[in-house]
Amino acid sequence: MNDIVLIKCGGSTLEQLSNDFFESIADLVKLGKKPIIVHGGGPAIGQILNSLNIESVFVDGLRKTTAEVMEVVEMVLAGKVNTTIVGKLQKTGVKTIGLAGVDGQLLKAKPINFEQLGYVGEIEKVNGDFVLELMAIGFVPVIAPIGVDDEDQRYNINADTAAGAVAKAIGAEQLLFVTDVPGILKEGQIIEQITPKEIELLIEDGTIYGGMIPKVKAAIDSLTGDLQEVIIVNGKDTKIVNDGQIIGTKIVKENVPTF
Repeated sequence: MNDIVLIKCGGSTLEQLSNDFFESIADLVKLGKKPIIVHGGGPAIGQILNSLNIESVFVDGLRKTTAEVMEVVEMVLAGKVNTTIVGKLQKTGVKTIGLAGVDGQLLKAKPINFEQLGYVGEIEKVNGDFVLELMAIGFVPVIAPIGVDDEDQRYNINADTAAGAVAKAIGAEQLLFVTDVPGILKEGQIIEQITPKEIELLIEDGTIYGGMIPKVKAAIDSLTGDLQEVIIVNGKDTKIVNDGQIIGTKIVKENVPTF
């Protein structure tokens, strides 16, 4: 396995990320790992849109993005959210650089369905070399999921989609899916390793329920390309690295019983 660890931070967990979480990323760097962060920011976008009395419409779980909404999306993701994460990481002594998909044409995009969704984009190409060059000189990139086309039009990209595309482009084999829970629990204990098929069984028998279901399904959906494992970790109130090991539930591709 290579040393690249892609860390996906969902918008709903960003405000809950603890100082210990950021210290854990510094620990990964000390262990010789090469972390990279892709983040969302949906709740923060929603708050600003509400304060400006701009209506939000969702189609199949995606926020319809008019030109007016796109201005807010870019302001929040590339501005407030991205710079906050960068600032907290830099406090730990980690060399950090904030990026949006428009920087270095990092995320080339096109509209998914302009009539239905407006400026919601799908990724056509990731400038993986640009990211790898930054990581090679010691930076931890923090990426806001905003795409761009050849005409410099910006697009709102789903953060899960962006994380998967970036992971594939840079050859990451490990993805940390940051949530507000310590992992998948069975009878009060963290399941250390599990397969997607076993997760489906736990959903069926009610062990995994409620808000945990979309979390694990999003993690499974990320398990594509070169990624060999996705680890659900807790970014809320504890370190995610202990004695050099990442703490959480590891979801692996291998269809081998693990519990």
